[in-house]
Amino acid sequence: MTAPSESAAHLDAILPLVSAERMACTVTALASAEFTGRRVGTAGGAAARAWLVAHLADLGAMVDTDDFPVRAVPELYAAPTVVWGEGATSTRLTFGREVAVHCASADTSEVRRGPLGVADSGDPTGRWLVVPTGMHLSDAARAASGAAGLLVSRAVDADGWQYTLLAGPDPGPLPILTLDASTHRAALAAATGAGWWSANTPLHRRDVTGANIHARFPAAEPGGIEVLLTAHYDGVGDHPGLRQPGASDNASGVAVVLEAARILTAARPAGLGLAVALLDAEEVGALGSAHHSQQLHVGDVRPLIINVDGAGLLDQAAAVEAGGPAHALLALLDQAGRHTGLPLAAGPVASDNRRYAAVGLAAVGVGAGMAGYHSPADTPDRVDPHTLDAIARLVVATVRLAASAPATDSSST
Repeated sequence: MTAPSESAAHLDAILPLVSAERMACTVTALASAEFTGRRVGTAGGAAARAWLVAHLADLGAMVDTDDFPVRAVPELYAAPTVVWGEGATSTRLTFGREVAVHCASADTSEVRRGPLGVADSGDPTGRWLVVPTGMHLSDAARAASGAAGLLVSRAVDADGWQYTLLAGPDPGPLPILTLDASTHRAALAAATGAGWWSANTPLHRRDVTGANIHARFPAAEPGGIEVLLTAHYDGVGDHPGLRQPGASDNASGVAVVLEAARILTAARPAGLGLAVALLDAEEVGALGSAHHSQQLHVGDVRPLIINVDGAGLLDQAAAVEAGGPAHALLALLDQAGRHTGLPLAAGPVASDNRRYAAVGLAAVGVGAGMAGYHSPADTPDRVDPHTLDAIARLVVATVRLAASAPATDSSST
């Protein structure tokens, strides 16, 4: 066991090796058009996986991949055509901003035209029904037999984009479109007059194969500490004619984990075991970590787990969520935060860390913000290099401090 003062000296020697520039290059690469948003089961996701496997192998790790099934991933196969108006006037809506397809929508490739109506008011037959704000979608659907489709309000981000979701309720029998608040209000007003709507919802669902990436560095000595660094590499994927780079979510987290692994492999005590898991299918319900956590649950190795999801834009403090028997790991993280000067705050990190904690493993999720969540605005230029640097230093310091912790500080305690 290393003395505390010696550990601090080792930290001060290796922390300057963290390179924000190198991480920014990783983010730019993963967010490139070549990887098409990295949605699970796509060619872009597979290309990103191959790139990451090569990167980890270059660090000296033993790398393999592990496939698992992913059911019913929603995928737009064309941009929707949406036009509406009152009487003879018409307006075509901009996909991704004024209108998008709800993930619970039925697949309708052909355009449906019909008068506007209000959900749960009057005869719905053949009408596009505007769902009033505050009405639950399921309630609107129950009263919409024979309708052409449903129109619901959705908030847009500061850049005016609607966000993309892949995880959600099962598809219903009707087309469902989401509208920005201004368009929704106008459509609701027009529904009491001569308003009409014309649209399709070209959204199918595919059964695909996801694949986690596992990298193992030389094992710890018997009785040593095992640490697993995780981040999801998948994104929500591009839409037809609409790039969604996934820079902050979660190329930034992957960049942090790769950088931490790079630093730690060159300055790791013999008593510390280090592994990396880059996870697929987080955006469809954290299925990659669900698959991996079950493997760990029935296995012999019970590592301390640090998951990074979103290291794009730090706002005062990094969010930390602890789960499982994580008291010792949380103490190490707190010590690392104080050493590196990064404030930490308890906050929700709704990501893969929860899957590991659910099977009784010590897991913490770390998040440091993101701009352009699930939209075309999630671009590399909006990932803050200082945030990448701060989170990578935190992870490196936490793992390095684990080497001086008692060997009982593991998921089994």
